[in-house]
Amino acid sequence: LYSLLQVVGSMSKLALHSAEYIANHSSHVSVSGDGARSVASQLIEEYQSGTFQLKNWRENNPLHPQDLNIRDTVHWIFLVDTLNFSFWHRGDIPYTVEFNQVNYTGYWSLCAAIDRAIQDGINILEPAFWKTASIEDIQHIFRSVTETCIPLIDKRLQVINEAGTVLMDHFDGSFVNIIESCNNSSQILIETVLRHFTSYRDENVFNERTVYFYKRVQILVADLWACFEGENHGKFEDIDLITMFADYRVPQILVHLGILKYSEELLQTLNSGELLDPTLEMEIRGCSIWGVELVRIYMEELIETKKYPMNSIVIDFYLWDKAKMDREQMETIPIHKVNTIFY
Repeated sequence: LYSLLQVVGSMSKLALHSAEYIANHSSHVSVSGDGARSVASQLIEEYQSGTFQLKNWRENNPLHPQDLNIRDTVHWIFLVDTLNFSFWHRGDIPYTVEFNQVNYTGYWSLCAAIDRAIQDGINILEPAFWKTASIEDIQHIFRSVTETCIPLIDKRLQVINEAGTVLMDHFDGSFVNIIESCNNSSQILIETVLRHFTSYRDENVFNERTVYFYKRVQILVADLWACFEGENHGKFEDIDLITMFADYRVPQILVHLGILKYSEELLQTLNSGELLDPTLEMEIRGCSIWGVELVRIYMEELIETKKYPMNSIVIDFYLWDKAKMDREQMETIPIHKVNTIFY
């Protein structure tokens, strides 16, 4: 990996090159250049109106850290992104967290559970707690108001224990120390996280070639950048190298918008509700990254004056929010289902 990194230049470029390769060799997913160009034109108005301002990450999402100190804010983000995977559910009843008399599902259930633990006086932001947390601790912290438990709870305990152990044993108990050692480089931060935390190594083999996606480690960097609005512990000189975050929700909106197209065979498989074959999963994820990259390229061509940041991060943030808002319109487009800790 690291000899390849010397050739390519950055971890995010590994993900981008992987995406391009997958898009060029995909059998069941295709990327529409015309669709990407059309969406880019539509997003210009959103961009000019200020939709892509970094302050929206905090201001529009009250479950995100609001009044925590720097260390706790960094640990909140690192903990959330360490656990940010697998929120789809079998059946009709989702995993649901009640916090301050409001019920939350999906990603927001994770945020709500952590905020609830803080309110309850649990040391949920302390790596020392992560290192020694038990299954009983995790079951209590992530308790649901429905009969559906949080998915992959054993895996969540493993990644929390690993995160705490690594930070306590190698970084004096603070993720802040990792950030401050990275010289304002997103790529050094990504490489450091990948070297020390195995749960972030989002890699696979496609056509006998190793491919890289790095969803959670890149969104970790993106969340730090957005939360701190590109300053202090969110200042990264190379932030524009980050790709979109290949999960199971954004591909759905990309199909809805005409950027991705699925084969009939793939649609039949997705509609069956079966767990997806790894090759098909990689086609969806790789083509999603490449599709958003095309949108970014076309937007760069159309923007005359950059009022706000313009990169794959802010496009992904917008598409993820839009997928939530347009959920009813996208009901006929199935998400892909896999049991994974990577997204």
